[in-house]
Amino acid sequence: MTLWLRRAAIDPEIELNGERVPIVLRQHKRARRLTLRLAPDGSEVRLTVPHWAPRAQAIAFAHARTDWLAQQHARIPRRAAPRPGGDVLLRGEALRIDWAETAPRTPRLADGALRVGGPIDGIEGRLRRWLEREALALVEADMYDYCTAAGLDPVPIALSRAQRRWGSCSDMSRIRINWRLVQAPDFVRRSVVAHEVAHLVHFDHSPAFHALLAHIYEGEIRTADGWLKQQGRSLYAAFG
Repeated sequence: MTLWLRRAAIDPEIELNGERVPIVLRQHKRARRLTLRLAPDGSEVRLTVPHWAPRAQAIAFAHARTDWLAQQHARIPRRAAPRPGGDVLLRGEALRIDWAETAPRTPRLADGALRVGGPIDGIEGRLRRWLEREALALVEADMYDYCTAAGLDPVPIALSRAQRRWGSCSDMSRIRINWRLVQAPDFVRRSVVAHEVAHLVHFDHSPAFHALLAHIYEGEIRTADGWLKQQGRSLYAAFG
């Protein structure tokens, strides 16, 4: 797998809609060309760089596409912290936040709403922790499904709060899944878990990897990938 390379003191930046955004280079030995994208939360511009490409050429490539990047940046949902009477997403469905200070602090589902109590200034943290617990239960069940389908023993799985990745699989057979996927429809979350389970067998994106993923995942990978590409950034809006 590849690693994101950051140099805080010298990383180049680009201005997008009045905001200075860092350009982060990722060197990939199998890359044949420069590829460019914006992080889901708009926090950085990411460049995948072939080993032969000069750093200056890569930076110039990003700046030459400022207009396109600015358009992508403008589409990112702006931060909107959860508040009483608003909504929170769970498995693709919007739940109304029903808050009363005297209600129990631990959120609970009731009549299509999420009932939560306690001081209002801590509501975001209580909702996030509840969603994370829901996420862990779901991804553990997903992992068991896909490990069984792949003929594998279950492996340790944990949540991440990553700003850059939906999932990861380490060379020590540990899987991490971005907790924000609990907000997405089930088929999206499950596609990410299936992807990482397939990496337990093929630690690459070879034809064998894609064949295994297609075998164990019950849906259309392209549909799930398309959802993340088009709407994935929205999962960062409520909780950053």
